[in-house]
Order: sequence, then C-alpha cells, then structure tokens
Amino acid sequence: MPEPTPPSPPPLRPALHAEDTLLSRLLDGTYPPGSTLPAERDLAAQLGVTRPTLREALQRLERDGLLEIRQGKPTRVLHPHEGGLRVLAHLSRHGDLRGLVPDLLDLRAALLPYWVAQTAARDPATLREHLGAPPAESTDPALPVTFATFDWTFQTLAAQGSGNALAPLLLGAFHEVYARAGAIYFSDATRRERSREHYRALHAALPLGAATAGHVARTTSLDSLTLWEARGV
Repeated sequence: MPEPTPPSPPPLRPALHAEDTLLSRLLDGTYPPGSTLPAERDLAAQLGVTRPTLREALQRLERDGLLEIRQGKPTRVLHPHEGGLRVLAHLSRHGDLRGLVPDLLDLRAALLPYWVAQTAARDPATLREHLGAPPAESTDPALPVTFATFDWTFQTLAAQGSGNALAPLLLGAFHEVYARAGAIYFSDATRRERSREHYRALHAALPLGAATAGHVARTTSLDSLTLWEARGV
C-alpha cells in the first residue's frame, strides 16, 4: 500500500507566511548559520510583506532561537538545531518525514515506558480501556490516519495518567509532526498488525503493576523502531 501524501497546508496570514518562508530558507541553506539576513527593506520586498509584518516574523524566529536580532546591525542566523519545536512543525508540513520517524520512535521508547509504568501504578483503567479496542483492519484509505490517531490517544492517556504535569505538555509539542509521521508509519499493514499485538500486550500488562507494564512498554516501543528500520515490511 503506498504511503499517504500529507494534505496541503491552508493559506497563511502574511506574518506567518513570511515566517514560514524565512524558516524554509534557514533550513535549506539559503541563509546558512553565521550569515546575516538582507536589510529589512530588501527582505520585506522579497517576501511581499510590509516591514512591520516582517519584524513580527523575525521576532517569532528569534523567540525560537533561530535568529539573533541586533539593534543597528544585520540580523544574524543561528544554527537550526538551536531552534524550538516549530522546526519540527515546519518539517512536518514541508519536509520528508521518513527520516524523522526513527527519531520519534526512539524518543517514544525513552519516555513512554515511564509514563505507562506510572499510569499502571496510579490508575490504569482509562488507558486499559482504550488499548482494548484498536482499529480493525480494513480497506479504508483513511486507516493509517485512524491508526495514528488511536496511537496518539494511547500516548496522551499514558502521559496524563503518569501524574507528571509536564508530560502532556511535552508530548503535545509533537502533535503536528507525529500526526503526519504516524500516518506514514501505519501505512503498512504489517506494522499495524504488530501494533495491535503491542496494544494487547500492554492491555494485559497494565493490571500487573508498574514494573511489568513499563517493561512491556519499552519492549514494544523498541520493536516498533526495529520494524521501521527493517523497512522490508
């Protein structure tokens, strides 16, 4: 089954359009780290926006750690790795996410087992109920998206159930990029079936306590990473 093509993003208002265009140029090397941006007047003309609109976009990118605005001097470009999670959101809209899938799965394997273990220790009922009803296999072309939504809800319930106030906030920052990357991952029927096995294993492990649930969550998360890296299935 071919991997789904993410939908086109809706039109952006001028400041967001300018910000998005600049971010594209920062990431594709048009403005490499250490370089300076053109003068505001020239840059605004290139982007087709007013100077106040451009300044709003520049301030957003400075906030994300991608630019250094210096009074009376050209704006300096910082390394994209110094940016915030908006860089991920941009890549989810305009980049090829296949390269990010293993990193997302690796991060999931690091965080999810702890959240699942804490949820098992506190109150696993809601999470267990959700895991008991994964999407059935079908020929519905929307099934990969449906599966990604189910898996996102699983992670969200685990984060919320962990009792760590920062867990849902941290997870929520990845929502946009995960929604698109998850649809790519779950476009394969073998990966969907393996995930159903994972959900069944976690469903059975949750009543057995934190240690068992956390161990199963880590094992299944690492298996998802291995399955993606095989790429033959």
